[in-house]
Amino acid sequence: MNKKKAVNGLLIGLSVLLVAGMAYQFTPNVGELFNRQTGTPALKVNGRTVTVEEIEAVRNGNQALASLNTGVLGDDAKILLTAQMIDRAAILGAVEDVNVERSEIDKRVDEIRKSNQLTDNAAWTDALQRMGSSDAEFRKDMRSQIAFELKSAELRKAVPAPTEAELRAYFDLNREKYRTEEQIVGRQIVVSDRAKAEGLLAQAKAGANFAQLASANSEQNKDRGGALAPLDNGVPRPVLRAALPTPVADAAFALTQGGLTGVIESAGKYVIVKVEKFVPGQLKTFDQAKADVTNVVRTQKENAALEKWTDGLRQGAKVEYIDPAWKIQNPTVASVAGKNIPYSEVVSQMLTNPQISGLLGQLPPDQAAPILNASVKPGIVQQLMDSYAAPNVASKLGLSLTGSRGEIAQQLAAYGSRGVTVSDAEVLAFYQENKGQFEIPASATLDEAVFKDKNQAAAFRADWNGQGDFVAAATKAGGIVSERGQVSPDTQNADPKLVAAVFADGLRPVGEGSLTPVVQTGQNFSIGYVRELQRASTQPLEAVGPQIREQLLATKQAEAGQGFLAKQVATLNPKNNLTQVLEAQAKRVAAAEPKPQTPAGGAPASGTPGTPAPGANPAAGGASDAAPGSEGTGAAGEGTAPAQETAPANEGEGAAPADR
Repeated sequence: MNKKKAVNGLLIGLSVLLVAGMAYQFTPNVGELFNRQTGTPALKVNGRTVTVEEIEAVRNGNQALASLNTGVLGDDAKILLTAQMIDRAAILGAVEDVNVERSEIDKRVDEIRKSNQLTDNAAWTDALQRMGSSDAEFRKDMRSQIAFELKSAELRKAVPAPTEAELRAYFDLNREKYRTEEQIVGRQIVVSDRAKAEGLLAQAKAGANFAQLASANSEQNKDRGGALAPLDNGVPRPVLRAALPTPVADAAFALTQGGLTGVIESAGKYVIVKVEKFVPGQLKTFDQAKADVTNVVRTQKENAALEKWTDGLRQGAKVEYIDPAWKIQNPTVASVAGKNIPYSEVVSQMLTNPQISGLLGQLPPDQAAPILNASVKPGIVQQLMDSYAAPNVASKLGLSLTGSRGEIAQQLAAYGSRGVTVSDAEVLAFYQENKGQFEIPASATLDEAVFKDKNQAAAFRADWNGQGDFVAAATKAGGIVSERGQVSPDTQNADPKLVAAVFADGLRPVGEGSLTPVVQTGQNFSIGYVRELQRASTQPLEAVGPQIREQLLATKQAEAGQGFLAKQVATLNPKNNLTQVLEAQAKRVAAAEPKPQTPAGGAPASGTPGTPAPGANPAAGGASDAAPGSEGTGAAGEGTAPAQETAPANEGEGAAPADR
């Protein structure tokens, strides 16, 4: 086993901190530890040192951040890295006095060593040394992890039990979440041969009695006509989704109007289900749902307690910048309900979004930055303003909502969308305008027999009656057979002329399939043996209507909820400083870019424009003009980033944001 890889994995496990219900966003490639004090000091948080090596390890452990070293996005990355390291250091300092039993530390370390096959002391020591650590340091880090867990448990335990008003408020806004499970009444045929299953399906589609087919052919439940559950007075009982294998359940429960599934392969068998009745889930009463609702609301209140605790740590953090290269500008990007929102929160939501990481993998940072500034950051700021205002709005409306800021905002949106409905006319209009979404493409399974002589091919087509094996029969008649598998009108795995014949008129039914006319393919002549033919069709409105209604309802509810929340937030006179913050950042970043040197004689110095000077930290952003060794201290106000100074970011045109 690769010991370096194993220990790297367990160290990454230790680098996880839960802050207000969110996992710590970054993990390093090597050796980023909670309490590592060695290295080059970058800053201090409440006297706790954060090193340059720690920050860079976190940067290098995240592919998106590792690629952002210059420009606006490089400044964003530095703000995010430093702000989150400050938050983490503040949390670690806060749990330093939590009592942790040595036996619990020993137990955890032993479990990790066993799971990584490092029970041998020499192997363990060697693996830790490879990561730049030691047993003592590792145990210290484990102590911090356990201390945080104990502190979190203490905060959660102290949360008061949900009140009846809180439970009913949540239930009333989330009634659709509390339903009995949907069920079906139906029968099945289970056989071991696909061809037999296809034949039985064809008979069922033609009107044959499904129960009789099941009694005569099914390998399961044939004594009750294939019923999925025991009979009551000759009628099958309903069954839940969990009673069926997943692929069978998925196909059967999709038939909300009843009907036949296709042939479903499951656990080596071939299954056909006839759904005689679909029983939708029913809304539960408050008493029926109370236990589940209590668990959710309790968790929400615990999330709120953790959020309040971490907010307090952030606001009270004393930050001293040792290395000016890591001094960040973290201005207030918006203010609402007496709360200030730091720019680092915007950057955090943006750069930790997987979709944004994907964008950064496709576009150079200098091209991605304008897109993100114009289309992503404004939306994030609005969401943050909604969440920061949410507790105030809920209180003003007299609603007993619980949870973190974001959770209360979601519930307010649900409150604003209550009563939204979708009419039959809206469902019909959507169906007529978007019929392409409900088309079932044509498909078939195709085997091709190729003959050199046209008459030979025609004779085989006329003589073969579908009995026996197609491959054997066509080969005996002088043909060469190729299995083309599933084809569609635009498939590339068969001659276009033959594919066209598969989906045209003129097929000759034989056995369980049909034969195409003879088609000239190059110098040869082909006949296609077609099975499982599905003509192109459009799903009827009655089949897709519930799906459309659900989609339209979700859209209308989202629009109504967000519109309601936006109006409520507007009454609090929020202040959005994003434009000024971005303008100031752009000026600061541009001013910090290296300028080409002009030697005597006026000719530009050699070198690549924009390349940092030797020894310069490309992540330094606007802090490069600070005096070496200077320190910055400060206490942040409510809702702001640690050590954020009071100078507003929008004071005057192009005003510089406050330092963090």
